[in-house]
Amino acid sequence: MNIPKPILPILGAQAPSFDASAQDGQTRSAQLTQLANTPRMGGCGSMGGTIASPQAHESKLSDGKLFEPSRRLPSWLRLEVPKGNGNQFTHGLLRELKLETVCENAKCPNRMECYSQKTATFMILGNVCTRPCGFCAVSRGRPEALQDDEPQRLAEASARLGLKHVVITSVTRDDLPDGGGEHFYRCVIAVRERTGASVEVLTPDFVRHRHGLDRVIDAAPEVFNHNMETVPRLYRRVRGPKSQYRWTLELLKHIKDRNPSIKTKSGLMLGLGETRQELLDCLADLRRYDCDFLTLGQYLQPGPRYLPVVRYVPPEEFDELRRIAKSMGFRKVASGPFVRSSYHARDMAQEASNQ
Repeated sequence: MNIPKPILPILGAQAPSFDASAQDGQTRSAQLTQLANTPRMGGCGSMGGTIASPQAHESKLSDGKLFEPSRRLPSWLRLEVPKGNGNQFTHGLLRELKLETVCENAKCPNRMECYSQKTATFMILGNVCTRPCGFCAVSRGRPEALQDDEPQRLAEASARLGLKHVVITSVTRDDLPDGGGEHFYRCVIAVRERTGASVEVLTPDFVRHRHGLDRVIDAAPEVFNHNMETVPRLYRRVRGPKSQYRWTLELLKHIKDRNPSIKTKSGLMLGLGETRQELLDCLADLRRYDCDFLTLGQYLQPGPRYLPVVRYVPPEEFDELRRIAKSMGFRKVASGPFVRSSYHARDMAQEASNQ
């Protein structure tokens, strides 16, 4: 069933609800139209307005949809350095056990906060990716051979950090016959046996490696995350020529088909040039494929050779998006400038299980 694509204004403070379970196409269309007619609020949105940063200037493009990036970060994107020695403990343990994290390799802005709380998102399968994504700071090139004892070292770190919810992600390994699926399986099982913790995986797309995807599903992680990242129009530019928007949706569906008890999760980066209409269409697609959890965060350019920031989304707009997404049926939504795929992942999974 195709959901109509309304032109959406900037979201208002009181967002109407969206019934994702409605079977009647006319009913679903009317609900989306109601969302589209929500009163406007102050501030800027993907469809027009002014950039929140005082140093930025509005770009007068013909379609009014895109903006020039600010040369300075707006005030809401400034972080305080966390206090305490947890940061040093976590960093030292990771070095001792020779483990990689996406926190460091992807230059995550939340790294010091998470490390100070003695948590991290582990990155397996090495630290070199076979995909040239336009947004990611992880090194790309020819990866090294897999480390057979990595699952045991990962489980040891999880135990010594006292983690109750372990998040495992990886680089993309198109060079492996199964895309790294068996290694993912071994890591999930090792962590569960050593700690009894719940496990969340954040995986590549496993394009042309469905048997590898099936092997990860066989490990039955409590949460299976695969990020949509951006809207279809920007998909190839942001994620690279091998990525496919429809496959992302089919992957999430395939997980539910094989094991309905697994909670599925996805996320998007905002500020890459997407329109509000395109964003809402993506959220509707995710709900159509029964995605449980959603994360929305601000894209930040990790260096000069990566995709530029088109727009800095203000916090109040992230709040509005959270309300809209919740009304569409997502069980849990994390939406904010510093939200990342695994940010406060345990809280999201735990709160959802208690509902």
